[in-house]
Amino acid sequence: MRIADDYRTFAESARENGSVQIAREAWLCSLTALEVVGNLSCPGDIESTDLADEVGISMRGFEDDAGLTIERVKIDCFDQGAVAGFFVPALCREAPAATVICVSDEEITLSSMMTRLLPVSLRRNMSLLLVDAGNSSVRRSFKPEHILQFCLDYLEGRPDVDSQRIAIYGEGAGASHASRLALSDRRIAAAVCDGGLLTAVMRRASSRWMTGLEQPAHDGTSTGSLLPSRRIPCPLLTVVGSRSMIWEQDALELQSAYRQTGADCSVVVPNRIPHPLGEVENFIAVDDFIFEWLDSKLGSARQLDPVTYL
Repeated sequence: MRIADDYRTFAESARENGSVQIAREAWLCSLTALEVVGNLSCPGDIESTDLADEVGISMRGFEDDAGLTIERVKIDCFDQGAVAGFFVPALCREAPAATVICVSDEEITLSSMMTRLLPVSLRRNMSLLLVDAGNSSVRRSFKPEHILQFCLDYLEGRPDVDSQRIAIYGEGAGASHASRLALSDRRIAAAVCDGGLLTAVMRRASSRWMTGLEQPAHDGTSTGSLLPSRRIPCPLLTVVGSRSMIWEQDALELQSAYRQTGADCSVVVPNRIPHPLGEVENFIAVDDFIFEWLDSKLGSARQLDPVTYL
């Protein structure tokens, strides 16, 4: 928190001296420090309202100095209701930008997701549309992937979005929603998701429960025929770890199956940082790699290795 406050003070001082770019970078450093606070804190260590206020101050300061307006959007789904979210435009708006639909779930708030992804997306000059497809006013009978198709329609109608360069990125349960959209809609140019693995794992768990066979969550055996029968047609990146809730072995087997058919599938395995209370995933390294991968598929960045250990 002290580091976040120091960066905020530095940003305000730089603004007064007319150093807008330095102020902008300091605001982003303050936001990153606050996200580290959220990752390292135990329940009760810090009041969530205080942290939210701190994030709000740094976010507003960044918007002012960057000349960037983060839009609150409401996307209508015909007579089924609406889904709310945030649209973060690319920093350079001279031409329509590549855009990433970021799908969170109940464990990952949109504000936390935006705090993490804002710095890395701006470096890559990408726009973001952040939504929670599983928590909206849309009728429950409407599947999340159908809601996300309305998000695609919304982006195609924006003149500042390059409709040929729209990607999907899902975390937690959102990774499964992202997989189903990438599988069903050819407008998606790249996908960071679970490739349908979570559905297969849940099916396996349900089968074990019904048959009464108790086995560990992952016993080291092959997923075999439980791999998804259909392939996502666009380039696919699977993130191992807490965000996608899948195991490394399952991800590698999925990749092997894709590559046997000549399809584009990559895997990234995050590293973890020890601290006095345990370990925490290095979200900065993970987010930076994810957007570098997206840039390699949507832009002109260098091509990356099929499997990456951070």
